[in-house]
Amino acid sequence: MPTLSNRLQRFRQSSPLSFRLLAWILLFSSVFSLVASAIQIYSDYREDLHQIEYHLEVVESGYGSSLSKSLWSLDGALLRTQMEGILSLPDIVQLRLRQPDSEVVMGELSQGAKTRSHRFELTHESDRSIKLGELTVTADLTRLYDDLERKVWVILATQFLKTFFVSILVIWIFRYLVTRHLSHMANYTQNFSLSNLSRPLELDRPNTSANQRDELGQVTDAINQMRERLNEDLQRQERDAAEIRKFSKVIEQSPSSVLICDRQWRIEFANHKFTQLTGYAPETIVGKHPGNLDPSAFNSRENQQLWQSIRLQVQRVGVWQGEVNSARKNGERFWEQLIVTPIKDNAGDTSGYLILGEDISIRKRYEQQLLRQANYDVLTGLPNRMLALDRLKLALAQAHREASMVGVMFLDLDNFKHINDTLGHDAGDNLLVEAARRISSCLRGTSTVARLGGDEFLVILPGLPEKESADQVAERILQTFIPPYVLSGQEVFVTTSIGIATFPEDSNNSGTLLQHADAAMYQAKSKGKSAYAHFTPEMTEVSQDRLQMESRLRRALELKELELNFQPIVHTDSGNLCAVEALLRWRNPAMGLVMPDRFIPLAEDTGLIIPIGEWVLEQACQAAVRWKAVTGRDIGISVNVSPRQFRDPGFPDAVMRTLADCGLAPALLELEVTERLILDNSIETAEILRRLDRAGVRLSVDDFGTGYSALSYLKSYPFDTLKIDKSFVQDVMKEPEDASLVKAIINMAHSLGLRVIAEGVEEEAQTHFLKQEGCDFSQGYFYSRPLPHQKFEEWLESNERVQA
Repeated sequence: MPTLSNRLQRFRQSSPLSFRLLAWILLFSSVFSLVASAIQIYSDYREDLHQIEYHLEVVESGYGSSLSKSLWSLDGALLRTQMEGILSLPDIVQLRLRQPDSEVVMGELSQGAKTRSHRFELTHESDRSIKLGELTVTADLTRLYDDLERKVWVILATQFLKTFFVSILVIWIFRYLVTRHLSHMANYTQNFSLSNLSRPLELDRPNTSANQRDELGQVTDAINQMRERLNEDLQRQERDAAEIRKFSKVIEQSPSSVLICDRQWRIEFANHKFTQLTGYAPETIVGKHPGNLDPSAFNSRENQQLWQSIRLQVQRVGVWQGEVNSARKNGERFWEQLIVTPIKDNAGDTSGYLILGEDISIRKRYEQQLLRQANYDVLTGLPNRMLALDRLKLALAQAHREASMVGVMFLDLDNFKHINDTLGHDAGDNLLVEAARRISSCLRGTSTVARLGGDEFLVILPGLPEKESADQVAERILQTFIPPYVLSGQEVFVTTSIGIATFPEDSNNSGTLLQHADAAMYQAKSKGKSAYAHFTPEMTEVSQDRLQMESRLRRALELKELELNFQPIVHTDSGNLCAVEALLRWRNPAMGLVMPDRFIPLAEDTGLIIPIGEWVLEQACQAAVRWKAVTGRDIGISVNVSPRQFRDPGFPDAVMRTLADCGLAPALLELEVTERLILDNSIETAEILRRLDRAGVRLSVDDFGTGYSALSYLKSYPFDTLKIDKSFVQDVMKEPEDASLVKAIINMAHSLGLRVIAEGVEEEAQTHFLKQEGCDFSQGYFYSRPLPHQKFEEWLESNERVQA
C-alpha cells in the first residue's frame, strides 16, 4: 500500500495534468456508472416485480373458475387439492379463502417479510350471480430482494474495474499523444532565446496531415510562427535602426532649416541648413528660445504675441504654419515659412517640438507681383474689376456710416471696335492707355477709376455731397475726349458714353449699382453717344427688354422667325418695275412683328448681324432667281448691309459664294451701305468696295443726306446708285427747302455719274416732281407697300407694269 501511494505521488508530481485527468475520469466515470447501474438494477427489479404480479393475476384467471365450482359443489377435498396446487407456484406462500361462515388459510408468512397480495371473489353464475367467497393470494418478495442485492454488488464491482482499467488506458494514451509533447514544448520554450531563432519546434511524431491539423500541430505552428515573427521583428528593428540613421542624415542635410526643442521650447538641435540660413552655429543657440534669436525682436510685444499664439495653436490644433519676418545673425531681414508641430512619445504625450523653416523671400517678391497683376490692369495700370468691386464695397460701407453718397459711373468708348478693326489692336491698346489717362486726370484723390475689360471703365466717386456732383465729373470727362487721338500717325476722334448710378438713391447694393450704371450707359449711347445719363427705374425695364430681346434674337434664325418683305423699285418716268429691295422683318410669337430699327442695332452690338446678314443675302438672291421663272425677265435685288457685317473679313467671299450657289448674276445684286461706313475712309473699306465692284456687284449709298454727306467719298468709291432719304422726299411738295435739297442731290449725283433712287414716295404729286427733276427711280407706298414673298409674287403676276 505505501508503494502504491508513493507511485501515485510521483505520478502526480511528474504529470499533474494526467493525474488531474485521471481523477476527473474516475470521478465522472464512477458517477456515470452508478447512475447507469442504478437505472439497470431498478429496471430489473421492476421487471421481476411485474413477473410476480403477473403470476398472481394468472391464479385468478387460471384457478378462479375451478375454485368456484368446487365451492358450489361443496367438494372440500378438491378445493384443498386446488389450493395446494396454487401454493406450489413460485413465490406464492399463503392462501386465505373467506366464506360467509368460515375461513380457510393455507401456507405461512415469515415475520418481517415483504409480500405482495392479490384478492378476487369466487362466484357462481346461474340466473343470477351468487358470491361464494373471497380468495387472497400472497407472494413473498424475499427472493426478489436477494437477487437485487446480489446484482448491485456484481454491477458495482464490474463497473469499478472497467472504469479503473479504462482510465489507466486513457491516461497512458493521453500521456503518449499529448503530455509528452507538451513537456517537449515546455523544454523548447524554456531554452528559447534570440541566439537559436533558426531552430524550429519539432515534435516526436509522424508529420502527417492529421497531426498537422490537430491542436498540438496548431500550437506547434503558432510557436514556429511566433519564432518567425520575432525573427522578422529583429530584422525590422535592424532596418528601423538603419532608417533612423538615414533620417538623421536627412534632417542634417535637409534643404529646410530644422530646429528641435524640448517641452519648454528650449533648442536642443539645429541642422546645417539652419546655420547656413541664419548664420548661427548650433552650439551657440542650444538652450535658447527660438523667438529670442532675433536681437531686434527680443522682448518686443509683437514677438511675444507671435510665439504665444504659436504655442496655443500647436496645443489646440497640433500644427502651426505661417510666414514670419526673421533676421539673420548679421541683422539682414528675410521672409521665412515656418511649420511648427509637436513631437509625440509612445504614450502620445508631447516630448518636444519640431520647427521647419524655409527662406521664401524670392517667393514673396513674386507674390507681390502676382498680387498686383491680380488687382491691376496690365495695359493701363488701373485697378481691375476685382479691386474695383472691393473698393466700391468699402466706399458703400463708409457712405453708410457717414450718411453720404457714392457715385458710380460706367464708361464705354464709342466705336472702339471700329478702331481695333481698322487700325489694329496696337492702336486700340494705345487708345485705351490714353483714355485711361484722360479719365484719371478728371478725378480727385479719393476717387477710383478702373478698367473692367475691353473698352469699359468704371469710376467710383465716394463722399459726394449731392447727386449733381457726378454730373460735373461726367462733363469734365466728356470734355477731355474732345481733342483727337493720334494713333499710328493718324488723328481719330473717339468719344465715350457715361452711365451714372448713385448710392443710396438708386441702390444700396454694389452689384445692382453696376447694373443700373450699365443700363444708364446704354441710354446715353441711344442719345447719340458722347453723352451721359442718370439711371431711372424705367431703364431697368429697357435693360431687361434688351436682354430678353437678345435671347430671343439668338434663336430667331433657328426657329425660322425671320422673314423678308419685298418693295418694288420702279422707273420714275414710266412706273415700270426695275428692281426690288429686300426688307428684313422679325415675327416673334411673344413680341409680334418687330421692325428692323428695334433689333438691327442689337444684332450689330452682339455680332448676330453677321449670320443674319448672310441669311438675308441668301434668301434675297434665291427670291430673285424665282422671280425670273415667274416673269421671264431679270429683276435686280437690293440688300441692305450693316457696317459691322461689311467690315467682316469674309464678307466679299460670302457674297460671291451666295451668288454662285443661287446662280444669280452679280449685276442683279445691289448692296446698300450707309454714309457712316463711307466716312470710315479705311483701307479695308476701300478694298472691299473695289473687290465687289470688280466682281460686278452694284453698290448703293442708302439714306443719303441724313449723315455727314461727305461728297468727296462719293467720287473716290465705285458707287452706282444714291438713295435720297424719305425724310426729304415726303415734304417736297410742302417745304421749298426740301424740294431744293432734292434737286441739288439729283443734279450732284448725275454729275458724278450716279443714278438716283427716291425713297418714301407716297403721293402722285411727288412722282410728277421727281419725274420733272430727272430722278431715275422711285420707291414707296404709292407703288406698293413691302409685301411678304408669297403676296409679292402674286403682285408680280398681276401687275401689268412688271412685264413692260
